[in-house]
Amino acid sequence: MLDRSLKRLHKKARRGMRGYPVGAVAAYGPDDRRASKVVASVIAYEGGEPDTREWLSAHADVRNDPGIAAEILAFFEESGVMSVAMPDRIIGCPHQEGIDYEGDYCPDPACTFWIGRDRWTGKMVR
Repeated sequence: MLDRSLKRLHKKARRGMRGYPVGAVAAYGPDDRRASKVVASVIAYEGGEPDTREWLSAHADVRNDPGIAAEILAFFEESGVMSVAMPDRIIGCPHQEGIDYEGDYCPDPACTFWIGRDRWTGKMVR
């Protein structure tokens, strides 16, 4: 039954923009193969501040966890989300610049994959 949550979340994302509130889901990981962090945000109105929640896993890929998908759906449903934006790839290191580290790139040895890479394509840019 929890597998339905993954399917429902992806289906909502495929529907496109249907108005506010908007939900956004982004996956982050040490490389482009395994997501160790997923962040879900709800923006109630255009220009509004996001209400954000995150889930972490040291070993599993959080994108494939039906329990996490169910929690994200519940978060979106309680917020009345009409639209969902969700990239189909991992968009960078799970550490936050300015919070977890300072500088141009994450110094964590597990995250060296992202040094010099575009976060959207994963391709080298320098």
